[in-house]
Amino acid sequence: MDYPESYELIFQAGGAEDDVVVVRLTERSGAGGYPVYADETGIVRAEISERGEVRMQASGGHQVLGAPLLARPLSPRTATHGSD
Repeated sequence: MDYPESYELIFQAGGAEDDVVVVRLTERSGAGGYPVYADETGIVRAEISERGEVRMQASGGHQVLGAPLLARPLSPRTATHGSD
């Protein structure tokens, strides 16, 4: 299966501009069997299907998860992913 190497997750912010977070493909799979993407800090994690459906994953106990307005792929890659 071809999965993009990275996505831009675009969240609606309270100010004039939206928040954009770049997440990259990890070796993990989510509950739905799709690959998990994470930002460089590991705080923002999301399972993203081949149709661009996003399921945010908590990385801490007090994290409040918001759904992105858009998940935009940045680059294609042929990848396999395992479940850790």
